[in-house]
Amino acid sequence: MKRALISDIHGNLEALTAVLDDIRQQGITEIYCLGDVIGYGPNPVECLDLVRRKCTMCLLGNHDQAALFDPDGFNPVAFRAILWTRDQIDNSTGGPNVVNERWDFLGELPRTHMEPNRLFVHGSPRDPTNEYVFPEDVYNQRKMENLFERLDRFCFQGHTHIPGIFTPSLEFFGPDECDNVYRLGDERAMFNVGSVGQPRDGDPRSCYVILTEESVMYRRVEYDVNATAKKIYDIPDLDNMLGDRLKDGR
Repeated sequence: MKRALISDIHGNLEALTAVLDDIRQQGITEIYCLGDVIGYGPNPVECLDLVRRKCTMCLLGNHDQAALFDPDGFNPVAFRAILWTRDQIDNSTGGPNVVNERWDFLGELPRTHMEPNRLFVHGSPRDPTNEYVFPEDVYNQRKMENLFERLDRFCFQGHTHIPGIFTPSLEFFGPDECDNVYRLGDERAMFNVGSVGQPRDGDPRSCYVILTEESVMYRRVEYDVNATAKKIYDIPDLDNMLGDRLKDGR
């Protein structure tokens, strides 16, 4: 088994294209997407179409859900971006049937995917779509114990855009703290795979994971951040800060 785990693309076509190319160079053909294909970024339709073609499995993220229903709890910047994203899909090319296929794809996305000893979610084992698990949550013993009680062995998630490993001993390791490779053993662990389209750990490069039976490997991929940012700046309904933050990885 060797597969790529990607998450939080957020309509960033340049980042997604670069990551898919890197995955191809690693000789990997099986790709799992852990949600948030759209939202924030300037190319939601193109990213949707790529994920539909390239990914073996895709989960529902909270921004994907917001495009389908109401963007509950979203800040004004994210809210405006979702409304704009809806319009882009509604008015996308290919005719009514293709537009409906795009919406059907989003509407049929599952919230979880389970395999022996492996759980795949967007948010957390407790709330697969919406709950954040931040590095500082290791200081919240009750929360972390509740999350780990729900695991057979391993959980893979996104949502926070911050890559790293959570252990039952209430520790969080960034990828650089384990030389970007974590050896899988008998101990339970939760893995945030990071973000393809909007990293928030201070590194603007895209992040994704290569999963095998023995290990979890983190990879960073450079892409044309300025090109994506310029697209955002040129779209009035997308706040400039969405382009600015890409440059800083925040």
